[in-house]
Amino acid sequence: MKIRSKVTALVAGLFVFLGVAALLVGKFVIMPSFAQLESADAQTAMRRVSFALDSTLERVAMSATDWGNWADTYSFVNDHSPAFITANITDVTLKQLNANVLLVVDLAGNVVLATDRDLATDGALGLDLTELKALPPNFPWTAERLIGNPGKGLINTNRGLLMLASAPILDGKGRGPARGMVILGRLLPGPALRAIAAQAQIQVALSPPPVDGAAETMKIGDSATRVNRALNDIYGKPLMTLSVDVPREVSLRGKTAVKVASTYLVAAAVLVLVLLVMVLNRVILNPLATMTRHAVAIGKGTDLTTRLDLHRGDEMGVLAREFDSMVERVAETRMELVDQSFQAGFAELAKGVLHNLGNAMTPIGVRLANLGERLRTAPADDADLAAAELRHGGADAERHADLQEFLRLACKELAVTVRSAREDVEVMSRQATVIQTVLSEQLRSARNDAVIEPVRLTELVAQSLEIVPDAYRQRLTVDTDDTLRSLGVVRVARTVLRLILQNLIINAADAVRDAGKDKGSLRLSARIVVDADGERLHLQCEDDGVGIAPQNLQRVFEKGFSTKSPETNHGIGLHWCANAINALGGRIWAASEGPGRGASMHLIVPLAAN
Repeated sequence: MKIRSKVTALVAGLFVFLGVAALLVGKFVIMPSFAQLESADAQTAMRRVSFALDSTLERVAMSATDWGNWADTYSFVNDHSPAFITANITDVTLKQLNANVLLVVDLAGNVVLATDRDLATDGALGLDLTELKALPPNFPWTAERLIGNPGKGLINTNRGLLMLASAPILDGKGRGPARGMVILGRLLPGPALRAIAAQAQIQVALSPPPVDGAAETMKIGDSATRVNRALNDIYGKPLMTLSVDVPREVSLRGKTAVKVASTYLVAAAVLVLVLLVMVLNRVILNPLATMTRHAVAIGKGTDLTTRLDLHRGDEMGVLAREFDSMVERVAETRMELVDQSFQAGFAELAKGVLHNLGNAMTPIGVRLANLGERLRTAPADDADLAAAELRHGGADAERHADLQEFLRLACKELAVTVRSAREDVEVMSRQATVIQTVLSEQLRSARNDAVIEPVRLTELVAQSLEIVPDAYRQRLTVDTDDTLRSLGVVRVARTVLRLILQNLIINAADAVRDAGKDKGSLRLSARIVVDADGERLHLQCEDDGVGIAPQNLQRVFEKGFSTKSPETNHGIGLHWCANAINALGGRIWAASEGPGRGASMHLIVPLAAN
């Protein structure tokens, strides 16, 4: 058989196989996927409805809490003053609360105030709940149990399903003891149910509770997918079934799309088959397949040593040789880049480590020098001499008393020196731990992503200050804005951010010194920003130092750039900070109104999810 016939038969068989496979995939993979998508959409719709219902209940609970934590309500439960009812229980009260029923109950469960209202007609509803003189003995909420956690749930009434919320009656300042409960209710059928459906953007229905007691069921029909969820009342008993119907539009459109795609596939297969028979032959097909397989293998793998070695004199041979030459050059270039990246990364890591260790070692050296000076000046030798003289005796009474007084004073001074030395040793021990942490973090950052930890920003600033040399701390007053405390706990790369803040504090102290001031200030504030990438932490560090010239605002983060003396600064600190921030997926920039007017550093780092 000629190769044209072989190719024709092979390609024809291939297209028949692909056509059958496409039909099978459409029937057994794509269409079930559409059904799964519709089921997931229906479950999502039910979650939206449940969330809308919970949100509505939460708003009723907030209104109940407001009324419960009101000094007038607190007094009314005690004295049952008619003036409270006249002044506060008016025709518009429940309308303002967006509630159909209001109850005030004392600690014994007696209903001391009850009113209901049809919000549409302003007429009385005649709810059986408002006709109660006292709550049922098995009523699940009590005032004491509701302190700090208002109760909310559903209950059945003679007018239908009622969303009920209760809160303890407190003195208006959130303090007890509780004198009873405020109970607010809103009918679910009607405007409330329509509002929930509008909020969830889905059709919602209520029906009797399920007979089998299932919490949630799903039924897939020909035209819609229905999700049923059982709702329990405040006593924990099945109360009602919440139903959501989602039209099966995805499947209907999917069937149409699969039919159109199948028709198009058959027509395209016939056309391509005719064209392939006309152009394919052994001269093109086999070399091209060989080169394609080789290219795919090169693209997917990391082995750049294999070659085509296709010995042909035509264009295919030239293309194969050029491809081999290109792969060889790529292999050489990659090897050079790997070597250069390793050397550059090693040097950059060493600079960062040395810079941060230098910052951390300085306070230890200062404390050691101070400790050595105190120990040298301590009267230990004089105390030894005095003790030796007392042991040998021979001194007159006056001399003996003087020696004892001297030993007492010397012991007191030595005790002060020992306590001070112990405090210095504890501080140096913590600083040594910080150095070990720095080394561990640097080694870990060379291999893995930064470790994400939960931390309070105020504690992070305190940790950063602890590894700042004393001379810099004495020159600078660090102010933490209330925004740092209000943010609470955030999840960030704590160790990296601590080193960055240490560098910024040291730079701010240098800026204050360069401004000719003996004492300056650094103010830190923070806020959470939300963008397309999620939640991010924005830290601002603002000093009153020498400031930054406009032309240097972008250059301060360049490696080797510094406005300070090259003898004391090598332009590493801010460059390292920028690299560290970029590695975390954030960014840093500087702002200043000009020389002599201070500067601020802005950091944005991503927040990890809880």
